[in-house]
Amino acid sequence: MGNNGIARGIAAAAIAALGVAAASWAGATPVAAFLAVLAGAGAFALMKTAAPAEAVETAPQVETQLPEGPDLLAAFGEPLLVVRDRRVLIANDAARALLGDHIEGADVRLAIRHPAAAEPLAGEGGDAPVSIELVGLGELGRPWEMAVAPLPDGSRLVRLADQSQARAAEQMRVDFVANASHELRTPLATLLGFIETLQDEEAVDPETRQRFVAIMSGEATRMRDLLDDLMSLSRIEAERFALPRDRVDLIPLIDEVKTALKPLAKGRALRVENELDEALVGGDRVQLGQMLNNLIVNAIKYGRPGTPVRIRLDEAAPDLVRLSVVDQGDGIPADHIPRLTERFYRVDPGRSRSVGGTGLGLAIVKHIVLRHRGRLDIASEPGEGTTVSVSLPRA
Repeated sequence: MGNNGIARGIAAAAIAALGVAAASWAGATPVAAFLAVLAGAGAFALMKTAAPAEAVETAPQVETQLPEGPDLLAAFGEPLLVVRDRRVLIANDAARALLGDHIEGADVRLAIRHPAAAEPLAGEGGDAPVSIELVGLGELGRPWEMAVAPLPDGSRLVRLADQSQARAAEQMRVDFVANASHELRTPLATLLGFIETLQDEEAVDPETRQRFVAIMSGEATRMRDLLDDLMSLSRIEAERFALPRDRVDLIPLIDEVKTALKPLAKGRALRVENELDEALVGGDRVQLGQMLNNLIVNAIKYGRPGTPVRIRLDEAAPDLVRLSVVDQGDGIPADHIPRLTERFYRVDPGRSRSVGGTGLGLAIVKHIVLRHRGRLDIASEPGEGTTVSVSLPRA
């Protein structure tokens, strides 16, 4: 026990002695007992606090300083407000950027001007957390989720979460179902019409019958290709978080795909321009072959007749292999390029269907590239042609 502890012990003994003396002087047993107990309690309390006091002296001191309200809210990228008595006490930078620099100190119902927000902001819903959807804050039609939660000091925290990406993803799913249904309905209606006509044998001569059967075969093939692409896209998306671990050499893979597509090229040259000694990448060989197949098929379909399709291998960076497919076609206007990888998006729907496209080829390419942690670039010059480049990490 240190000096401080010894001093406390002496003081406790002195208090105890005084308690006994007081009890003897009192002469009354109950009073004496009470004073003795009081003295004992005082001694015990002093002795008990001696050890923690000494421990505090020897324990290392750790200083922790938490950020204050404004600094804490500033660390968040989404709009946050602290409100008390309907007044905005604190607004972070994101909230001021959305609602204006004037909102601190203002009535919160004037800061967030929306009919649906007035009641929860006024606290009329009670102390329970409230969450509602708002549309039109900042930009017309932009969706937000406003959450209001009580804080221990009686104020309330208002959080605004941007729902634009979630709504865009939801709209994409809706459009996908609608587009897929439309793409399947068109050939199916053609098939049903021709089947109904062919059932009347007397109304169709042999030559017309053969022509109808050829059209039906083409429409059935189109439906099969579309279903194959839909299933392929679904499988690729299901594996999008699984990084491929195999080592794939792109040089022999290009030769294999080139040989398989020679009949489709119909005499057009498929030229390989290789600037690399080796092109090993980490990947899924089947998916990389599908990606290359889709790019070359697009170049064949949309390049001008008689012009070559160039397949180029070079180095995008010390750790990146770049594979490019170049056609000499009509090119693509700049405003269409950002949307080319959307499902069923077509620059020229009539021409795409006439050459047998499903509208999913570049969407499949994009998801394969994403799974391989690569980068997809599309450059086009109207009247000159299009270059699609894929950069992949070396194995």
